Amino acid sequence: MKRAIFYFFTSILLFSNCKFSEIPVKKPKLVIGIVIDQMRYDYLTRFADRYGEGGFNRILKNGFSLENAHYNFIPTYTAVGHASIYAGTSPSNHGVISNNWYDKVLKKSIYCVDDANYKTVGNDGLIGQKSPHRLYTTTVADQLQLAQNMQGKTIGIAIKDRSAILPVGHTASAAYWYDAGNKNQWITSSFYMEELPDWVKEFNGNNKADDYLNQTWETLYDIKTYTQSRADDNVYENNLNGQVKPVFPKDLKKLREQNDNFSLIKTIPAGNTYTVDFAKAVIKGEQLGKSEFTDFLAVSFSSTDYVGHRYGVASVEIEDTYLRLDKDLAHFFNFLDTEVGKENYTLFLTADHAAVHVPSYLQSLKIPAHYISTKKLKKFLSDITQKYFNSKELIENVSNYQIFLDQEKIEALGFNKNTVAQRLADEVLSFDKIYKAVTARTLQTTNFTEGIMHALQQGYNPKFSGDVLMIPYPATLNYSRKGTSHGSGYSYDTHVPVIFYGNGIKKGASKKTYKIIDIAPTISNLMKIEAPNGTSGEIIEEVLKKD
Repeated sequence: MKRAIFYFFTSILLFSNCKFSEIPVKKPKLVIGIVIDQMRYDYLTRFADRYGEGGFNRILKNGFSLENAHYNFIPTYTAVGHASIYAGTSPSNHGVISNNWYDKVLKKSIYCVDDANYKTVGNDGLIGQKSPHRLYTTTVADQLQLAQNMQGKTIGIAIKDRSAILPVGHTASAAYWYDAGNKNQWITSSFYMEELPDWVKEFNGNNKADDYLNQTWETLYDIKTYTQSRADDNVYENNLNGQVKPVFPKDLKKLREQNDNFSLIKTIPAGNTYTVDFAKAVIKGEQLGKSEFTDFLAVSFSSTDYVGHRYGVASVEIEDTYLRLDKDLAHFFNFLDTEVGKENYTLFLTADHAAVHVPSYLQSLKIPAHYISTKKLKKFLSDITQKYFNSKELIENVSNYQIFLDQEKIEALGFNKNTVAQRLADEVLSFDKIYKAVTARTLQTTNFTEGIMHALQQGYNPKFSGDVLMIPYPATLNYSRKGTSHGSGYSYDTHVPVIFYGNGIKKGASKKTYKIIDIAPTISNLMKIEAPNGTSGEIIEEVLKKD
């Protein structure tokens, strides 16, 4: 009898477990990728006590956070970061090696998404002449379109054109970016469509940006409570045009004409609010998340980058920007709950790069930091070629810490390009701000498996990159002594937040080391589609609920 009862209950348990295991994770109706331009990981921890419950803290508590996620390549710029997040691979594969770079065939500098084959849609300007044609792989949005036989909608939006275009790849339903100045319009390219949808026209007609710019930017809370930041009045920040000092309050209505009118919204927190406004309009206008197919929306917040560049990472301005962004995210998440449904969407939040503390500020604290002069570096390099090869005309271009050689002139003088490159790589180490240098030949023939050289190799693309690649010392910028920038392979530029949240995502956190290029294959796996065709990242299993 006891044995029979035992088998009875055991059978029930086995049956129950079987049933539970058969319940699949429901495929999300909408996937949202959120990229916050220039967000350091420590903005999550520094301002944690000041965030509300509905923004960053909501997805941290109810989603899965990767606390030690890094970019695995150099350079850490906006275009490269966005392309790598969504393509699941590094510049060595996808081909977007910077925002701008020297084209060895055209012999001129090019911009990552410029494309004269297309026209602006939305006005008669030129900044809509764009496409993703320099991205040589697919993105997760492309793969979603392919998997659903082009039945879903994939849309990218950002104030910056490259941040809207690159995430959604080649098959996107649309990408929209903001034409500021005196235009004040969200626009697109004829690569996507021939006319703006009515809902975009209506949004542009509402003129919300004007309302934001007729206000005064004051701190959200009493400025005395901004203890995580430097004093408001300091020598490490840039002014807005028309300001004597970079301090609060900032009378936007008075300052806007001196700051290219509507362009001012880029460099204030309201630029993020305005982006959320447009994201809501996209979701409603396109009815995202309402069909039987999965839709994809890539949203990038650009204003955080403009603010960071101007004021630095320890400014009251950056702290206030993130406190306000936290509220913007809370409003956006609540909107998604209502419009799409809490169980119907999945999102991830990350950044395209981080940033270094203002080097002149670090110098004041006796922390090693430097500024490098491109003009002096170019002269130093030309002196090298004069000394060893009796010519100052062997270098075609120096940009992005890369040297492009003139092969025709080198051969005309009877030299070998590899010999010239190696000599430059050896000798440039004598330049006091350069830490390491390596030739393209070495990167092609040697496999670096870790460290800063590995990061350099992952950012190297033989088709587009230079003949000699240089790495400056940590906390070194080719920039003014006020404000800050990014681009290196050091941790202050590579360490960014990665948070997954929503349908199919576990609750938790991990201190394991992950790469940003792991995001795309993970989201692809969640949606049960093929990963992007150049993927070199890996699926992060611990963030995903099991089927």
